[in-house]
Amino acid sequence: MDKLGPDDPHRIGAYRLLGRLGEGGMGQVFLARSDRGRTVALKLVRRELAEQPEFRARFRQEVRAAHQVGGAWTAPVLDSDTEAPIPWVATGYVAGPSLHRVVSGRPGAPLTDSGAYGPLPTRSVQLLGSGLAHALQHIHRAGLIHRDLKPSNVLLTIDGPRVIDFGIARALESLADGDLTRTGAMIGSPGFMAPEQVRGERVTTACDVFCLGSVLAYAATGRLPFGAAESGGVHALMFRITQEDPDLTGVPAELADVVRECLAKDPAARPSTDDLLARLGEAEADEPWLPATLLAQLGRQAVGLLDAEDPEQPTPPATPPASVHALPTQVAP
Repeated sequence: MDKLGPDDPHRIGAYRLLGRLGEGGMGQVFLARSDRGRTVALKLVRRELAEQPEFRARFRQEVRAAHQVGGAWTAPVLDSDTEAPIPWVATGYVAGPSLHRVVSGRPGAPLTDSGAYGPLPTRSVQLLGSGLAHALQHIHRAGLIHRDLKPSNVLLTIDGPRVIDFGIARALESLADGDLTRTGAMIGSPGFMAPEQVRGERVTTACDVFCLGSVLAYAATGRLPFGAAESGGVHALMFRITQEDPDLTGVPAELADVVRECLAKDPAARPSTDDLLARLGEAEADEPWLPATLLAQLGRQAVGLLDAEDPEQPTPPATPPASVHALPTQVAP
């Protein structure tokens, strides 16, 4: 988490901003806390997007639907103001790093403060897939399609993955190509887009299954199944997604078939989320879903993030009385 910048707001709605969590094509994401002590991730839409009436209308519709998404595998939408001069949406704060951050470490390298670990073991990837399939079921039942399931939109906690940013990407579809170029926004992330997204065709829930397959391949190997945009550029990557077979080198045999089926070019040939759950299985009682060293690192990071100092509070004394720091009630779904 980064400190607030000189131009950042210090309060939005009923929330005090504590720091910056990130920034993307849609807007900025802040760590915030309500007057009642609830910690949230608050996304503030870019001003240039907020000035587009069509974007506002679509954003309002998608946020309304996102409020209906439940389940334990997503970061729930808790609050929003789609009518504010600069619209915003607050979701339950998940105190864990992204899958991208965890996997981007070198295989076998020691854990770092950033949470880098490397590709995950086979069982962890199976349980990751199960959790993502559960999340997609809840998202789809609310009438939404994620459209941008990727490693940076999957957060890892000690008790499973959490999917974020669902019901957001579709709002960008209301903008003309020129507006998308001007804002730097993109509907989907090139390395994790489905063929129908690349071709600009109608998108169904099967699009999310394709993205899930790409995420699992990345989690198991640290590589994208169709390569990176740096290899020949974005257009070459798009061609590989629509025309070539995925490179599943390094994907464990136990996962290769299900990942390959998720990455079928024909949406109708991809497995359903029910099929995925039946094949990937669920965690046994008390079975840790990640390696012990990674779980320990996640625990330390969660404590550090949740103890982030409130900038409006005075600095505590050097030797405070002993106390127990409990997790907030609404940290993760």
